[in-house]
Amino acid sequence: MSPTSPHAASTALLTDHYELTMLQAALASGEAHRRCVFEAFARRLPDGRRYGVVGGTGRVLEALEQFRFGDDELRFLRDRRVVDRATVDWLAGYRFTGDVSGYAEGECYFPQSPVLVVESSFAEGVILETLVLSILNHDTAIASAASRMTTAAIGRPCIEMGSRRTHEEGAVAAARAAYIAGFHATSNLEAGRRYGVPTTGTAAHAFTLLYDSEKEAFTAQVDSLGKGTTLLVDTYDVRTAVQLAMEIAGPELGAVRLDSGDLLIQATEVRAQLDAAGNTDTKIIVTSDLDEYAIAALAAGPVSGYGVGTALVTGSGSPTASMVYKLVSREDSSGQMQGVAKKSKDKASVGGRKWALRRLGESGVAQAEVIGIGEQPRDDGDDRPLMVDLVRAGEVVGSQDIHAARARHEASRAELPRAAGQLSRGEPVIPTLYEED
Repeated sequence: MSPTSPHAASTALLTDHYELTMLQAALASGEAHRRCVFEAFARRLPDGRRYGVVGGTGRVLEALEQFRFGDDELRFLRDRRVVDRATVDWLAGYRFTGDVSGYAEGECYFPQSPVLVVESSFAEGVILETLVLSILNHDTAIASAASRMTTAAIGRPCIEMGSRRTHEEGAVAAARAAYIAGFHATSNLEAGRRYGVPTTGTAAHAFTLLYDSEKEAFTAQVDSLGKGTTLLVDTYDVRTAVQLAMEIAGPELGAVRLDSGDLLIQATEVRAQLDAAGNTDTKIIVTSDLDEYAIAALAAGPVSGYGVGTALVTGSGSPTASMVYKLVSREDSSGQMQGVAKKSKDKASVGGRKWALRRLGESGVAQAEVIGIGEQPRDDGDDRPLMVDLVRAGEVVGSQDIHAARARHEASRAELPRAAGQLSRGEPVIPTLYEED
C-alpha cells in the first residue's frame, strides 16, 4: 500500500491533546478562521554543528494527505471527551486548504531558516504542529548526522544498517533520510519497497555459527550468493578466515567484512594479506559502532566502505533538530496581516512571514543565509532562492523525490565553505542575516 493511498492509515491523531483543545476554544470564540502563518524553524543548530540538512519534507506531505478524521478517530474523541461535539463535527469535515512552502528536502539549513511555512486559517494550521515537528525533527536529525558521515567518508560508500537500534517505522524513515544525505544503500527492505532506497546485505555471525566449520559456512554462502559476495571474517580468527575466503572464492571474492577489534590495524593487515595472495580487487568493509569521528579516523586505512547503525539512527548525539512550529503572523481585526512573536527568555521568535535565499560569492561559495521579513530578500545578482512551493490550496504541488533530494543535497553541501566539513566543534559555517520590509 502506498503511503498516500486513500486506504492508508489516518495521521490525524498523531498529535497532542492540546492541539485540539486550542482548536475548540478558538472555534467557540469565533477567532479560529483568522488567516495565519506558521513557521517551522530551529533557533540553533545542535551544539557545535556547522550546518543542518532538511529531511522529512516528503514524509510531511504524505502525512498531510492522510490527515483526515474518520469514524474511528471521531469516535475516540467523542468517547474520551477530548473536545466538545461542535469541534468533533468541525473535524469530521477537515481538509487542509491552505498553502505550504519551504526548503526542498536535502537542502542545507541554518539557525532561523524558515524550513517550512504554513499559510492557512488558525484552525487548519494549528493542529498540524505536532505532526510536522515529529517528522521534521527526526528526519532532519538523521540527515544531518548522515551528511557529516558521508563527508568524513570522502567518497567511500556508507551503508545504513541501524534498523535494529530504533523503532521499526523510525528505521524506515532513517534509511530514507540517510540516503538523501549521501548514504549508498540500506539494509532495511521496507525502505527499499516504500521509497526506492537501494538495499544490500549478505550474512551475520549467526550464519557462520550454524555450520560445523567456518569453511562450510563460507562455501555455502559463495555457492548460493556467488563469488562476489561479502564474507564476514571475524567470527573466530580473522587471518584464518581471510585465507579460507580466498581459497573458496579465489581472486573474484567481492569483499570481506570486519565487525570488531581495532578496525584500522585489522584492515591494514587484511589488505596486505589479500594483496599478497593476488586478491587486489577484494574490498574491505568495516562495521561496529561507527560514527563520523570513527569514519574520519579510518580515512587513512585501506577501507572500501562503512556500515553504520546506532550512531546514525540516533542522530549521532543529536537525536532531534530542535525545530519549533510558531505562529508568526495573523490577520488582525481590520483584515491586515500582522507579525506576532514570542518574547520569552531564550525562546524568542521573530514575527512576520519569512522568505530566504543563500547569498553566494563570485566563486559560488555561500556567504550568508538571508531572510526577508514581509517580502522576498534582495538578490544581489548571484544569490540562490531557497523557498519552493509544496502545497497550493490544499493540493500537493511539490512532491519530494528522494533521488532528486539526494542530488540537491550534494549540490547544496558543495557550495558551503570548506569549514563546513570540519568535525571539530564550531559555529554555523555561514551567518543568518535578516532584511525587513
